[in-house]
Amino acid sequence: MSLPDIHDIQDAAARLKGIVTTTPLLRNDKLDELVGAPVYVKCEPLQVTGSFKIRGAYNRLCRLSAEEREKGVVAFSSGNHAQGVARAARLLGMPAVIVMPEDTPAIKIDGVKADGADIVFYDRFSESRELIAESLTKKLGAVLVPSFDDFHIIAGQGTCGLEIAEQWPLETPPAQLVCCVGGGGLISGVSLAVRNAFPDIEIFGAEPADFDDFDRSLKAGERLGNPAGARSICDALLSERPGEMTFAIAREQLTGIGRISDDDARDAVRFAFRNLKIVAEPGGAAALAAVLAGRIPVSDGPIVVVLTGGNIDARQMSDILAV
Repeated sequence: MSLPDIHDIQDAAARLKGIVTTTPLLRNDKLDELVGAPVYVKCEPLQVTGSFKIRGAYNRLCRLSAEEREKGVVAFSSGNHAQGVARAARLLGMPAVIVMPEDTPAIKIDGVKADGADIVFYDRFSESRELIAESLTKKLGAVLVPSFDDFHIIAGQGTCGLEIAEQWPLETPPAQLVCCVGGGGLISGVSLAVRNAFPDIEIFGAEPADFDDFDRSLKAGERLGNPAGARSICDALLSERPGEMTFAIAREQLTGIGRISDDDARDAVRFAFRNLKIVAEPGGAAALAAVLAGRIPVSDGPIVVVLTGGNIDARQMSDILAV
């Protein structure tokens, strides 16, 4: 199995120049005080389409041939990958069909529609998005674009880590990096990039307690899935199991996983809004939640926390902030 390396991430960064935004690395006194260490927050909610997903999506789609572009792409996603693929497809002039859960937040559905992609809805608890997408791919002759377990997707997401290394303001390297885990595409790519720059860094994932497939898989040494019917407010992180490629990278790169509750996620969303002045969705704030709630062993040294997405409905944000 071929896995991306730092050279593939650097190649992706060259292709993404002018397509993605270099998002800021923020510092906040209140956050430092609560955590007990200097914390630098990478703000991907300020990215194009409101999350990091455009990085991998564009890096994958821009490599399609003229014939493939004519027939278009199919993807399945709970929202952020959907928006990344829809935007990349529009920029590259190709059709896109996105398979999305019926309970996807409206803001994510609206984002996909705004970029001209077609949507096929499904029930995440009774239907298989993989089978629906496979059927559409065969029917249309389109290319299936995975949300995380893909060489070029992982390399594209890794450009977030490349930016962190380039933006790092201290002579002292970061001691830790914390990033959310869904299917593992982002943390896999980011870990490859930051460890290339900072070989001794500890890398922690953060995932919902009821979707702790990465934590259990890393401990078991094999890919394990989540139980049927599991629920979480972190809709962006509800993957069924780790990918083959992402798990292979995670086994080599990750120090550990912090398991967060829905209340931890809500607390992090509130903190980001009130103190960082950043709109973050629950799944996008998972890493911040893990640090604030003490779900990982925090170092005394500088810590990087990756906020990954900010596509949250106004009503849900209002409900969270009302507490």
